Amino acid sequence: MTAEQLIEFAWGLANSNQTFLWVIRPDLVGGDSAVVPPEFVEETKERSLFANWCPQEEVLSHPAVGGFLTHSGWNSTIESVCAGVPMICWPFFAEQQTNCRYSEKEWGIGMEIESDVKRNYVEGLVRKLMEGEEGKEMRKKAMEWKKLATEATSPNGSSFVGLDKMVNQVLLSP
Repeated sequence: MTAEQLIEFAWGLANSNQTFLWVIRPDLVGGDSAVVPPEFVEETKERSLFANWCPQEEVLSHPAVGGFLTHSGWNSTIESVCAGVPMICWPFFAEQQTNCRYSEKEWGIGMEIESDVKRNYVEGLVRKLMEGEEGKEMRKKAMEWKKLATEATSPNGSSFVGLDKMVNQVLLSP
Protein backbone atom coordinates (compact mmCIF):
# COMPACT_ATOMS: atom_id res chain seq x y z
CA MET A 1 0.00 0.00 0.00
CA THR A 2 1.04 3.60 -0.32
CA ALA A 3 1.65 5.94 2.60
CA GLU A 4 -1.51 7.83 1.57
CA GLN A 5 -3.59 4.62 1.66
CA LEU A 6 -2.21 3.81 5.11
CA ILE A 7 -3.35 7.21 6.37
CA GLU A 8 -6.80 6.81 4.79
CA PHE A 9 -7.19 3.37 6.43
CA ALA A 10 -6.02 4.82 9.75
CA TRP A 11 -8.51 7.68 9.78
CA GLY A 12 -11.29 5.42 8.52
CA LEU A 13 -10.67 3.14 11.50
CA ALA A 14 -10.45 6.07 13.89
CA ASN A 15 -13.68 7.61 12.62
CA SER A 16 -15.55 4.29 12.91
CA ASN A 17 -15.12 4.42 16.71
CA GLN A 18 -14.51 0.67 16.80
CA THR A 19 -11.93 -1.14 18.90
CA PHE A 20 -9.24 -2.73 16.74
CA LEU A 21 -5.97 -4.62 16.49
CA TRP A 22 -3.87 -3.46 13.54
CA VAL A 23 -0.89 -5.52 12.46
CA ILE A 24 1.40 -3.15 10.60
CA ARG A 25 4.27 -5.10 9.12
CA PRO A 26 7.49 -3.20 8.35
CA ASP A 27 7.01 -3.92 4.61
CA LEU A 28 3.39 -2.74 4.52
CA VAL A 29 4.12 0.51 2.68
CA GLY A 30 5.95 0.06 -0.61
CA GLY A 31 9.35 1.78 -0.64
CA ASP A 32 8.80 3.49 2.70
CA SER A 33 8.35 2.74 6.37
CA ALA A 34 4.80 2.29 7.62
CA VAL A 35 4.17 5.19 9.98
CA VAL A 36 0.73 6.24 11.17
CA PRO A 37 0.20 9.86 12.21
CA PRO A 38 0.78 10.55 15.93
CA GLU A 39 -2.64 12.25 16.04
CA PHE A 40 -4.22 8.95 14.96
CA VAL A 41 -2.39 7.05 17.71
CA GLU A 42 -3.53 9.62 20.28
CA GLU A 43 -7.13 9.57 18.99
CA THR A 44 -7.38 5.76 19.20
CA LYS A 45 -5.14 4.97 22.19
CA GLU A 46 -8.01 3.71 24.36
CA ARG A 47 -9.38 1.34 21.69
CA SER A 48 -6.44 0.21 19.61
CA LEU A 49 -3.55 -2.20 19.72
CA PHE A 50 -0.71 -2.09 17.20
CA ALA A 51 1.68 -4.92 16.42
CA ASN A 52 4.12 -5.85 13.67
CA TRP A 53 3.13 -9.52 13.84
CA CYS A 54 0.51 -11.70 15.48
CA PRO A 55 -0.55 -15.36 15.47
CA GLN A 56 -3.35 -14.67 12.99
CA GLU A 57 -5.18 -17.97 13.38
CA GLU A 58 -5.29 -17.56 17.17
CA VAL A 59 -6.43 -13.94 16.95
CA LEU A 60 -9.19 -14.77 14.46
CA SER A 61 -10.41 -17.55 16.76
CA HIS A 62 -10.86 -15.16 19.70
CA PRO A 63 -14.55 -14.44 20.41
CA ALA A 64 -13.88 -10.68 20.65
CA VAL A 65 -12.99 -10.47 16.95
CA GLY A 66 -15.92 -9.14 14.94
CA GLY A 67 -14.32 -8.66 11.55
CA PHE A 68 -11.11 -9.00 9.57
CA LEU A 69 -9.63 -6.60 7.02
CA THR A 70 -7.65 -8.78 4.63
CA HIS A 71 -6.04 -8.83 1.19
CA SER A 72 -7.93 -12.13 0.75
CA GLY A 73 -4.99 -14.44 0.29
CA TRP A 74 -6.00 -18.10 0.46
CA ASN A 75 -4.53 -18.77 3.91
CA SER A 76 -6.15 -15.70 5.46
CA THR A 77 -9.47 -16.50 3.79
CA ILE A 78 -9.45 -20.10 5.05
CA GLU A 79 -8.42 -19.01 8.56
CA SER A 80 -11.25 -16.48 8.62
CA VAL A 81 -13.79 -19.03 7.37
CA CYS A 82 -12.64 -21.60 9.95
CA ALA A 83 -12.91 -18.99 12.72
CA GLY A 84 -16.35 -17.80 11.59
CA VAL A 85 -15.19 -14.21 11.08
CA PRO A 86 -16.61 -12.00 8.29
CA MET A 87 -14.18 -10.01 6.16
CA ILE A 88 -13.59 -6.68 4.54
CA CYS A 89 -11.57 -7.66 1.49
CA TRP A 90 -8.96 -5.51 -0.24
CA PRO A 91 -7.45 -7.78 -2.91
CA PHE A 92 -4.38 -6.91 -4.97
CA PHE A 93 -3.13 -9.79 -7.11
CA ALA A 94 -2.96 -13.53 -7.75
CA GLU A 95 -5.89 -15.46 -6.26
CA GLN A 96 -6.96 -12.61 -3.98
CA GLN A 97 -9.62 -11.23 -6.33
CA THR A 98 -11.15 -14.69 -6.75
CA ASN A 99 -11.16 -15.32 -3.00
CA CYS A 100 -12.73 -11.90 -2.41
CA ARG A 101 -15.43 -12.57 -4.99
CA TYR A 102 -16.32 -15.89 -3.38
CA SER A 103 -16.30 -14.36 0.11
CA GLU A 104 -18.66 -11.60 -1.00
CA LYS A 105 -20.86 -12.99 -3.77
CA GLU A 106 -20.98 -16.74 -3.13
CA TRP A 107 -20.52 -17.19 0.60
CA GLY A 108 -21.97 -13.91 1.88
CA ILE A 109 -19.20 -13.34 4.43
CA GLY A 110 -17.20 -10.54 2.82
CA MET A 111 -17.40 -6.99 1.54
CA GLU A 112 -14.94 -5.66 -1.02
CA ILE A 113 -13.28 -2.33 -0.42
CA GLU A 114 -12.59 -0.11 -3.42
CA SER A 115 -8.97 0.05 -4.54
CA ASP A 116 -9.02 3.85 -4.25
CA VAL A 117 -9.14 3.89 -0.45
CA LYS A 118 -10.85 6.85 1.18
CA ARG A 119 -11.38 7.28 4.93
CA ASN A 120 -15.14 7.86 4.69
CA TYR A 121 -15.53 4.65 2.69
CA VAL A 122 -13.40 2.66 5.17
CA GLU A 123 -15.38 4.11 8.08
CA GLY A 124 -18.67 3.18 6.40
CA LEU A 125 -17.63 -0.41 5.67
CA VAL A 126 -16.31 -0.93 9.20
CA ARG A 127 -19.55 0.44 10.68
CA LYS A 128 -21.64 -1.67 8.28
CA LEU A 129 -19.70 -4.79 9.26
CA MET A 130 -19.64 -4.14 12.99
CA GLU A 131 -23.00 -2.42 13.61
CA GLY A 132 -25.25 -2.83 10.59
CA GLU A 133 -27.82 -5.43 9.59
CA GLU A 134 -25.63 -6.56 6.71
CA GLY A 135 -22.82 -7.23 9.19
CA LYS A 136 -25.14 -9.25 11.43
CA GLU A 137 -26.16 -11.38 8.46
CA MET A 138 -22.53 -11.82 7.46
CA ARG A 139 -21.60 -12.97 10.99
CA LYS A 140 -24.47 -15.47 10.90
CA LYS A 141 -23.30 -16.84 7.54
CA ALA A 142 -19.68 -16.87 8.72
CA MET A 143 -20.70 -19.09 11.65
CA GLU A 144 -22.51 -21.42 9.23
CA TRP A 145 -19.34 -21.69 7.12
CA LYS A 146 -17.31 -22.31 10.29
CA LYS A 147 -19.61 -25.22 11.14
CA LEU A 148 -19.22 -26.65 7.62
CA ALA A 149 -15.43 -26.27 7.77
CA THR A 150 -15.33 -28.02 11.14
CA GLU A 151 -17.44 -30.88 9.81
CA ALA A 152 -15.32 -31.24 6.65
CA THR A 153 -12.04 -31.42 8.58
CA SER A 154 -13.21 -33.71 11.37
CA PRO A 155 -12.64 -37.49 11.15
CA ASN A 156 -14.92 -38.88 8.44
CA GLY A 157 -15.43 -35.35 7.05
CA SER A 158 -15.00 -34.81 3.30
CA SER A 159 -11.67 -32.94 3.54
CA PHE A 160 -10.27 -35.34 6.12
CA VAL A 161 -11.25 -38.38 4.04
CA GLY A 162 -9.96 -36.82 0.80
CA LEU A 163 -6.57 -35.94 2.30
CA ASP A 164 -6.29 -39.36 3.92
CA LYS A 165 -7.07 -41.02 0.58
CA MET A 166 -4.47 -38.92 -1.25
CA VAL A 167 -1.76 -39.63 1.35
CA ASN A 168 -2.47 -43.36 1.18
CA GLN A 169 -2.32 -43.32 -2.63
CA VAL A 170 1.03 -41.54 -2.58
CA LEU A 171 2.42 -43.89 0.06
CA LEU A 172 1.16 -47.01 -1.72
CA SER A 173 2.10 -46.01 -5.28
CA PRO A 174 5.09 -47.82 -6.82
